[in-house]
Amino acid sequence: MGSVKTKRMPRAVRERQMLDAAVQTFGQRGYAAASMDEIAELAGVSKPLVYLYLNSKDELFTACIRREAAVLTDAVRAGVRPGLGADRQLWEGLRAFFTHTAQNPDGWSILHLQARTHGETFAAEVSAMRKEIVALVTRLIAVAARDGGSPCSNEGGEPGDHPGSDLPEREAAGLAEALVGAAESLAAWANATPGVSARQAATTLMNFAWAGLGELMEGRSWSPPEPDRP
Repeated sequence: MGSVKTKRMPRAVRERQMLDAAVQTFGQRGYAAASMDEIAELAGVSKPLVYLYLNSKDELFTACIRREAAVLTDAVRAGVRPGLGADRQLWEGLRAFFTHTAQNPDGWSILHLQARTHGETFAAEVSAMRKEIVALVTRLIAVAARDGGSPCSNEGGEPGDHPGSDLPEREAAGLAEALVGAAESLAAWANATPGVSARQAATTLMNFAWAGLGELMEGRSWSPPEPDRP
């Protein structure tokens, strides 16, 4: 009898298996402690095949960062649906972010912890993802401030005369940086705290941020006190 030939697995499927194994290993053990032998064994392939597909440990780690960054960004973008009110868009975006980071803790560990502490090249990959998310949130805040203010009545005007407030670009960008930074820290805390759901984490950040943002969108901002005079 002739030998039975097994069907070759498509390269894309095999590479996805390797990346899945690498994300799990890097995410749980850290970049320095992770070994190519361990990754190959978890993926069910030989170590030479891993090197054939992805060349080196550094390139494998970079591929993991890029994949996890792309899927996280896509998840947040899908959550922020046009046509919703400003608070709903922010809520849905945050919920998508916390849901994804909760369901993919190893990928989030790579992005939030590992990549930022193992060299400028890896950190730059995460920085590119973060800039994209910050830009998305900046646009959301700026548009919400311009269009989302409810009608108000002041002296010399009638209700409906006053639209929302146009925020300076720098201020909108600063608010977005603060919000994204808070979300990153809260996701790390939520993943390390038993019993905290993605919905609870998103609600916590909305309660923390939206009251202030809502006031700002209505054109009411807080100002620091005048400096003490000698």
